[in-house]
Amino acid sequence: MKKALFIDRDGTIMIEPPDEQIDSYEKLAFLPGAISALRRIAQAGAYELVMVTNQDGLGTASFPEDTFWPVHRKMLEILASEGVQFQAIHIDRSFAHENLPTRKPGIGMLTAYLDGSYDLANSFVIGDRITDVQLAANLGCRSVLIGKTDPRAALCTSDWHQIADFLLAAAMARSAAIHRKTKETDISVALQIDGQGRSEITTGIGFFDHMLDQLARHSGCSLHIRALGDLPIDEHHTIEDTALALGEAFARALGDKKGIERYGFAILPMDEALAQVAIDFSGRPWLVWEGAFQREKVGQMPTEMVYHFFKSFSDTAKCNIHVRFWGSNDHHQIEIIFKAFARAIRMATALRPGDSSIPSTKGVL
Repeated sequence: MKKALFIDRDGTIMIEPPDEQIDSYEKLAFLPGAISALRRIAQAGAYELVMVTNQDGLGTASFPEDTFWPVHRKMLEILASEGVQFQAIHIDRSFAHENLPTRKPGIGMLTAYLDGSYDLANSFVIGDRITDVQLAANLGCRSVLIGKTDPRAALCTSDWHQIADFLLAAAMARSAAIHRKTKETDISVALQIDGQGRSEITTGIGFFDHMLDQLARHSGCSLHIRALGDLPIDEHHTIEDTALALGEAFARALGDKKGIERYGFAILPMDEALAQVAIDFSGRPWLVWEGAFQREKVGQMPTEMVYHFFKSFSDTAKCNIHVRFWGSNDHHQIEIIFKAFARAIRMATALRPGDSSIPSTKGVL
């Protein structure tokens, strides 16, 4: 999905004069670093740039249009000369006392961005007023606040180069949050692929929690999972739906898969047990499974659900998974499968230095 930067104009890109109207060329001045920072952001191509500005009373006697548009066009010409172009420009002309839904922090001008095609959770509003922070909250975005502080803002600074560094780093943060709710389960998954191997897992099934902890630790992903399921019936729905949500999280976090290795594999031992796992984030689900368990359960996790976990993950992550394992202790076999799976994921999701292409001759995965 597309990410957007909803950028204010006066006080954010341009220095706002005391009368709060940039209506002459003499008043046209950019914030230090704004042009070069915006150029860096535009060149990266990670965000659509959208200008959103309140221009109080534009078109009235107090702010004639013939004094606004020449300066506005000159600003856009200067930015365009540096490769900075806006996908859209939204201008509200109302006064604050009119309290119109189109005036920031209202989102009346921005309803087109709510159609599901934009990744609003990873988009940002950039502005110099608290109303810009509130606009972000109303859109479901994060915010960058210039020249002021607000605990709700993801970044508060007056340094445009710091803003560019922050936004470009955020664009590379491959993460996703999934909430899957049915009549049988209520699952929340938060995934950060480039994490620190940290996890917070609560599914109500102790051994399953332990395996998901292993997945986070050995893949290097940070993983938070909360699962509420119909465990009095049995463990099936909780394990299946957790796998479906987790697979969907990986699919979302990897996005178009530009720059990833795509393939990963691992062969790992654990005492008498050995597991071989290979994965391909191909866009196609498939599971090949070779091995067998002796026990019905390990802890409260049915051994038959180990296969089903990987099958469900493959379905929503849209990946091929091949698993082969040997051993005599089912606890060891299951644990080493999850560890080898984690190491395969770590390899497959790694970014190739200097190569941001899609790893397929088809041009799409």
